[in-house]
Amino acid sequence: GRRLLSALGCRFDILFEEPTGLFPRVAEPLAENLGILSAHVAAGAGGPYDVGFAFDPDVDRLSLVDETGRALGEEFTLALAARYVLERKPGPAVTNLSTSAMIDAVAARLGRVVLRTPVGEANVVETMAAEGAPIGGEGNGGVILPAVHLGRDAPVGVALVLGLMAATGRKLSELAAELPILAMVKARRELKAPPDLSRLIAPLTAALPGGILDQRDGLRVARPGEWIHVRKSGTEPIVRVITEAGNLTRANELKDLALDALD
Repeated sequence: GRRLLSALGCRFDILFEEPTGLFPRVAEPLAENLGILSAHVAAGAGGPYDVGFAFDPDVDRLSLVDETGRALGEEFTLALAARYVLERKPGPAVTNLSTSAMIDAVAARLGRVVLRTPVGEANVVETMAAEGAPIGGEGNGGVILPAVHLGRDAPVGVALVLGLMAATGRKLSELAAELPILAMVKARRELKAPPDLSRLIAPLTAALPGGILDQRDGLRVARPGEWIHVRKSGTEPIVRVITEAGNLTRANELKDLALDALD
């Protein structure tokens, strides 16, 4: 990180740079776990700061904090990085079925498409390679830039977000405000028996009339502005439910509908 930021001509501070073997916060760079970084940016103790970046322990996920100290959350990372790349390179963007529709809005404004894959970095990478996509990744803050390598890379995301800020002359809060306002809700249900997700097709398609049904990875129904994804975890005995809509109330309604249908 230090070498990258120095090469880019940035003025910066690094928190917890000394390797101690102990990660200083909850590992996932979710917005609710970034209190120390947010407070540091907001206080401007060594600044004022234009942006804060948070990694996970293996440095393949990136989360953003804007200049006011507001933690944006992981889902913004890929959307903003994709904007910078798609404005400069031809081809589609690739992401998984559980990633926010913010990236679809970015691609649509530029006349591009988003190709979606089952959840899993390997699935995204395979489609990127097959389609010659210049950018891809996952909504967990994982950015994949094949010009560097075909794997999630948080420092690559840092460079792309800084590139977008420099190219536009806009603050991070302003760039984030240009993305559609969407609320995402995630829930889980422990499995007592293998789920029959086909039972959910009727209630979910009824809740989203005109929605597109995708059964490659569990069950996903999507229409412009909102979607539901229900899938069995590949690592735990649970079913995951992820929804996104134009406001939190609607996203929770869709989540509750899916959970009720699982019972």
